[in-house]
Amino acid sequence: MKKEEIYFPDWQRLLIGNTPWEFMAEVLIRTLVIYLALLLVLRLMGKRMNGQLTISELAVMVTLGGIASAPMQLPDRGILVGVLVLFCALIFQRGLNLWAFRNRKVELLTQGDISMVVKEGVLRIEEMENARLSKDQVFAALRTHNIKHLGEVKRLYMEAYGLFSIVKAKHPKPGLPIYPAKDKSLMQSLSRDKEHQACTRCGYIAQATQQQGKPCPNCSCYEWIPATN
Repeated sequence: MKKEEIYFPDWQRLLIGNTPWEFMAEVLIRTLVIYLALLLVLRLMGKRMNGQLTISELAVMVTLGGIASAPMQLPDRGILVGVLVLFCALIFQRGLNLWAFRNRKVELLTQGDISMVVKEGVLRIEEMENARLSKDQVFAALRTHNIKHLGEVKRLYMEAYGLFSIVKAKHPKPGLPIYPAKDKSLMQSLSRDKEHQACTRCGYIAQATQQQGKPCPNCSCYEWIPATN
């Protein structure tokens, strides 16, 4: 638009731009057609699109959003082109999934890999750093499963799509409490193991008499607290 064509208040330009009012009815039809085509494409992509998305699936969803917006809003864009591009995205996504199914390297590249965050009640700090996970995120995931301390956890995995899978220990051992430190009343209600200490950084368990003033052999942290039964 030219500079002199922009002025306030130009209510028609503010509300519908430079298109006539009749275009509003066309937008309704365009939106309906693109919406139905998008539903069909998502249905053909499979049930995984209804759950937690992998990296490649998230990329497809963002792409679909960009594809669908233009044919619905721009009067100089035809609907058929938008529908065709939607189905091209469908073919690309299905082909990529088939390639990933046949090739493990492609699967790891497009969907990511599983991370073991906790092993035998001890946090794997290096894995957490690689996955950009904080202790608070890990502890929050464990608390949703009514877990009080790391000694109850045999394995904690972070799946490629971001959710956590927990394998509980059949015979829990003393571990690092996972309740927030600011919740003092709840922390005080926990049963303490006077014979063992837990590293505050990784949850490594050691005899109380052996580790006083010494670094954690697992992560080199010097801070210890009584372990929880």
